[in-house]
Amino acid sequence: MNKELDARGLACPKPVVMAKKALDGIEEGSITISVDNETAVENLSRLAESVGSKPQIKKDGKVSYITIEKKKGNQACQAETAFTSDTPQGKGLLIMISSDMLGTGDEELGTLLMKNYIYSLTQADIKPATLIFVNKGVSLAISGSQSLDDLKKLEKSGTEIFACGTCLDFYGVKDKLAIGKVTNMYDIVEKMNSAANTIKI
Repeated sequence: MNKELDARGLACPKPVVMAKKALDGIEEGSITISVDNETAVENLSRLAESVGSKPQIKKDGKVSYITIEKKKGNQACQAETAFTSDTPQGKGLLIMISSDMLGTGDEELGTLLMKNYIYSLTQADIKPATLIFVNKGVSLAISGSQSLDDLKKLEKSGTEIFACGTCLDFYGVKDKLAIGKVTNMYDIVEKMNSAANTIKI
């Protein structure tokens, strides 16, 4: 069985997410996904390797067709993590987001990367137990944020979301908080100290 997917025009990480879901949905067989950017080709090639498959790549102008085979018993992109399947919320995993951009450099690129990062959290097999937004990061949790829909998905899946009250006041946006609860620095320290694993973005 070969399933065909069209990911042309989609930016990273959506082609990989589509391919992973398709692979997870079959016990054995293959998928062919069409993309129109080299980054997607590279990422899909790595996905193929993660299921023990050598990607077959055909090009037709700007479009690349990547075929990934899945053999019975192989799993797509299983994360190497200390958390087990009975801790679906990545028990103890806390992510602190202190900016509305990911990385340093171009502002437009950083904003896009952060949006993609939060989207990717919604697609991960293991979701964070807690998200805490501080400093400029609180702007991701207010009305008008491009990440609001993805944050709502995370909250619905069980992730607790908090926004620093001092930060909301500083930027004058407390009345615009659209998701999560307002918290304070003492509670943030307590949550960080009790977390099994903390990631700062």
